[in-house]
Amino acid sequence: MYNQILFTNILRLLDELGMQKQELAIRANISDSFLSDLTNGKANPSLKVMESIAEALGSSLPYLLESNDLDQETLKELTGGKKIVKSLPDGYVRKAVILTDYQAYMVSQWEDANKKKIASLQKRRSTLIHEKT
Repeated sequence: MYNQILFTNILRLLDELGMQKQELAIRANISDSFLSDLTNGKANPSLKVMESIAEALGSSLPYLLESNDLDQETLKELTGGKKIVKSLPDGYVRKAVILTDYQAYMVSQWEDANKKKIASLQKRRSTLIHEKT
C-alpha cells in the first residue's frame, strides 16, 4: 500500500517539477530500470533509496509516504479497509518548500512550537487512555 502512495507521489512530483525519470535516477543514484520498476509498482525500495529519491525531488520522506492525492475509495481498496495512520495529528501537515534564509528561520521557529504542541497533545491522549484502563 505504501509503495502505491510512494510511487504516486514520485510521479506527481516529477510532473510538478518538470523532471524526467532519467534525471531523477541520476540525482538519486539509482538505475533507470529500478526507478521504472518502482514507479510501476514492481519494486520494493530500501529506506536508503527512498531517502535518496526524496532528497533528489527536494522533498521529505515522510511527505512521500504520508501525503497522497488518491481518492478514499482507492485508499480503502489498497488498505483492505484499514485506516492509514498518520504520524501527525489532524490539522498538521508536512510540506517541502523552497524558502529564503529568513523564511527558513521563521519556519524552524514554528516547527519547534508545533512539535511542543504535538508532544503535549500526545501526552494528554496517552494520559486519557491510561486513565480509562
